[in-house]
Amino acid sequence: MLLPEGLDPELVARLVESGGGELAVKMGIEFLEIGAERSVARMPVEGNRQVVGLLHGGAHVVLGESLGSVSSAVHAGPGRYAVGIEINATHSRAATSGVVTATCEALVLGRTLCTHQTVIRDEQGHRLSTVRMTNLLRDS
Repeated sequence: MLLPEGLDPELVARLVESGGGELAVKMGIEFLEIGAERSVARMPVEGNRQVVGLLHGGAHVVLGESLGSVSSAVHAGPGRYAVGIEINATHSRAATSGVVTATCEALVLGRTLCTHQTVIRDEQGHRLSTVRMTNLLRDS
């Protein structure tokens, strides 16, 4: 996992120890790069499909929220934390197998609010979903 220099040691410990959280572990999410401006993760389609065999729309949202939350927590810094207050997703294309890759980029990095957009793509580079999330930054 690629981490930026100067990252809050407590956040790094929580990320490493938890694998990104219980749900992220259950879904097989693998964090590749973490930062306030940009984060990247991948997730297998297998094990995250809905009844007709497509990658579940909720899985897209979990992947996007996982990246948006971690990116906001990095921006928040020591002694602060991020709380999601809004999320939405637009699903453009389906996946039935393989691995999807999500790239999360900051739209707004403010003192009290962060908004990130995550684009999820299949192995051929086709856009599957766009997830946008806003987090409120709070003091611990």
